[in-house]
Amino acid sequence: MELTVVMPCLNEAETVATCVRKAVECMERHGIDGEVLIADNGSTDGSQQLARDAGARVVHVDEKGYGNALMGGIRAARGRYVIMGDADDSYDFTALLPFVEQLRDGADLVMGNRFKGGIKPGAMPPLHRYLGNPVLSYIGRLFFGSKAGDFHCGLRGFRRDSILRLGLQTGGMEFASEMVVKATLQNLDVREVPTTLSPDGRSRPPHLRSWRDGWRHLRFLLLYSPRWLFFIPGLVMMAIGLIAGVALTTGPVVIGALAFDVDTLVGASAMVVIGFQAVLFALFTKVYAAEEGFLPEDRRIRKLVDVISLEKGLVAGGLLALAGVGGLVASLVHWQVNNFGELNPREALRIVVPAATALIISFQTIFAALFISILGIRRTKETPADVAASAVEEAAEAVTREAAGTVEGGTDEGGTDEHAKTAAVEAAKQ
Repeated sequence: MELTVVMPCLNEAETVATCVRKAVECMERHGIDGEVLIADNGSTDGSQQLARDAGARVVHVDEKGYGNALMGGIRAARGRYVIMGDADDSYDFTALLPFVEQLRDGADLVMGNRFKGGIKPGAMPPLHRYLGNPVLSYIGRLFFGSKAGDFHCGLRGFRRDSILRLGLQTGGMEFASEMVVKATLQNLDVREVPTTLSPDGRSRPPHLRSWRDGWRHLRFLLLYSPRWLFFIPGLVMMAIGLIAGVALTTGPVVIGALAFDVDTLVGASAMVVIGFQAVLFALFTKVYAAEEGFLPEDRRIRKLVDVISLEKGLVAGGLLALAGVGGLVASLVHWQVNNFGELNPREALRIVVPAATALIISFQTIFAALFISILGIRRTKETPADVAASAVEEAAEAVTREAAGTVEGGTDEGGTDEHAKTAAVEAAKQ
């Protein structure tokens, strides 16, 4: 079978039959060997039977959520290609051919673009049309280099095997973002076709919740981009803190009517420490995510980790610690010069604050080097198939040994040989 049209469904009795009929008619008109599959997420309004009567196959998905329903439908699909779309009659299921043609041409993921195809009056709330979708789509393009102009279009087609290999995990509305992000990170062939959005045919409010689901999309984009979540903000903070700190160590800085002194120096020190910690978190996240398969391995990060060995990190941290200790010794000398009496904070803090900052960063560097070395420990990752193969091999060897023992010493009932065979079968099942 070439195509499965998957529609997630939760109480769509008013529109589901219309959507199914449109998809079936489209496939018949263009000679596409396909089916319509309704991934029902617990409807209580009779949507299931209405869909069957219209010509769809219905599968039940117990785990709640938009993403869970779709993944249940995708796994149950029989087609080589899948086109997914909402069952609320807002998408035109009579215009599936452009998606199929792009998939036949080799695309892995074909996104609909409502901004290019047209959004009919009343089809999309102004908050979504002018703020939510454009901003989140822009962030997705900025963070991940995606070319998709409409990250959240619910009508999209893809090769079933390509999407299953991505290992999509999210169960809610952010599933739409996860699919585009992971497809982009895995260098899949992602294309776009214009599609039209119409007002849905339901009399009840939509399942989508603007602020809650918008935040879930944004949260996902941030968590999957350590560079923008940690690295770039941390680098900016470090740069500002270092520039301000260096300028203030020699004396106050006056800009117009504003005078910056040791209080600002303390703030600059905090910015350096926080920024450095954020940069380290970006590195930790990248290494861990690559090791666990959440994100593809970054060659630049791998090269950096290989170059910055544990020993080099310990040496760098040690040198910073020496610089910090040197600063503290200088502050003690300064105190001695003043007969261990009361000090002028403007003078003392210009020595103590940089020294304390160097000490803090030195220990952060040492701990980071140790932690990255732990993350980088290579370990054997056995799959269930590997474990089963090893068990079968061991059981087969046991059978051979038992058979050899039977030939040499004989056996009254042959029970040992039979037991070994049974063990081999049980091992294979495991």
